[in-house]
Amino acid sequence: MDMEPTLHNSTDFLLLGLIPCPALPGLIFTVVFSIFTVAVTTNVVMALLIHMDSCLHTPMYLLLSQLSIMDTVYICVTVPKMLQDLLSKEKTISFLGCALQIFLYLTLIRGEFFLLGLMAYDRYVAVCNPLRYPLLMNCRICLIMVLGSWVGGSLDGFMLMPVTMSFPYCGSRKINHFFCEIPAVLKLSCIDTSLYETLMYACCMLMLLIPISIISVSYTRILITVYRMNSAEGRRKAFATCSSHITVVSMFYRAAFYTNVLPHSYHMPEKDKAVSVFYTILTPMFNPLIYSLRNKEVASALRKVLGRCASSQRIRAGDLSRKY
Repeated sequence: MDMEPTLHNSTDFLLLGLIPCPALPGLIFTVVFSIFTVAVTTNVVMALLIHMDSCLHTPMYLLLSQLSIMDTVYICVTVPKMLQDLLSKEKTISFLGCALQIFLYLTLIRGEFFLLGLMAYDRYVAVCNPLRYPLLMNCRICLIMVLGSWVGGSLDGFMLMPVTMSFPYCGSRKINHFFCEIPAVLKLSCIDTSLYETLMYACCMLMLLIPISIISVSYTRILITVYRMNSAEGRRKAFATCSSHITVVSMFYRAAFYTNVLPHSYHMPEKDKAVSVFYTILTPMFNPLIYSLRNKEVASALRKVLGRCASSQRIRAGDLSRKY
């Protein structure tokens, strides 16, 4: 029988993991590690392609590169620790490590809320005001959007993380989760946190309502514009322009709705962990795949980069053959 991990420090926490005492930890490790590798690789490749190919130096792809960066950091906040715990008896996380996880998790998920909302505005301008697109989506405005997403997300982290970690945790230190998610941590508090949870719920609702409002207004205007189009080809192009973003938004906000909107009575630890797996592990893998598989410009940029790599290898091989 495995002995229960011991806490090295009275302030450490113990992460029980996705499945406490799994029967096949090696299999779970392999699956999660494979998803993690695909997610990090595809997001890094997407960001590099956008940086390297001048044809992709447009507002839409600038915002998409920021989404890839957020997803890369986002999955790296939780999954490496989860993988370590699957193969180790030491499943503890320090007080500072838990606080850092909470801060980065909040910053990135809220930042992605804002970024997806602003990407909807970008699609609205592209479909409804194509002639004014260079003016309404210039480099300065794109930079403001990117900075606004990061700053807006970090504000949530700066507000909620210090308060969460200031509560006394004098009882059990076992967090029934695979990372330090605030609701799971608050269950360990020795005092009543209901007022704080209510205020946090209101804050989360506000953080959701702002981008959802932008998305709703943008796509309502897009639908009206598409409906008024006489050309079937124009309608097809409009839907192609928006389809990837709609798919990503529908996946991400469905999980966000469960986590941030549904009352606590609907939440159970196992459901919460399953939803967390979806938006912390699966969504960062799906996002770049959705954008790359449905996007001819990204596929073209990838072919050009691979072609250049192949050409440089042939040149080096030719130089070596002449040398010897």
